[in-house]
Amino acid sequence: MSRALVIDTATAACSVALIEDGAIVAEAHDVVGRGHAERLMPMIAALPGGGRADAILVDCGPGSFTGVRVGLAAARALALGWGVPVHGYSSMAAIAAAVATEAEGEASIGVALIGGHGELFVQRYATAPLAALSELASFPPAAAAAAVADAHIFGSGADQLVAARGSGVAHDRLPRAAEAIALPPALAQLPPSPIYGRGADAKPAA
Repeated sequence: MSRALVIDTATAACSVALIEDGAIVAEAHDVVGRGHAERLMPMIAALPGGGRADAILVDCGPGSFTGVRVGLAAARALALGWGVPVHGYSSMAAIAAAVATEAEGEASIGVALIGGHGELFVQRYATAPLAALSELASFPPAAAAAAVADAHIFGSGADQLVAARGSGVAHDRLPRAAEAIALPPALAQLPPSPIYGRGADAKPAA
């Protein structure tokens, strides 16, 4: 048997799950907005066996700079302490994998997450098989609307994108650790490094 601990703190949700041999053993999911650092370790400790697993899977972003770093730091520390491997996945891919069946009949879908400075993270995905159709980008809502033509948009920024475009169906959604079970293997084996999706706010002095 192989058990994986999934950690997802890249967005407003603080979410953990244990997945074993393709089945969800246990999960905890709470939309906290902020305070991931205080909530995460108690959530993991409350899982069966204190969350102990043979591997760790962590959401690398994009999303909140702080949330991404909290999840990665915890994943790396636990992996080191337990002597197990750690891999990453994209929050965009996680949403796309979880909702692909909800867009039945649609060859492609758009994912939009609220980013920083009023921008939206956007990416397009084919649904069957699941595969990225565009690179991850961060745009103001109007530019995001122009870049994503899919009828169904999923994510925390879906409402903004659909409103800016004036057409389509918005589905409010955040990544959920347990739904990482739907990720194809190729999309769940990223290096455990941040996917920020946009440049840093701080700029070097001229």
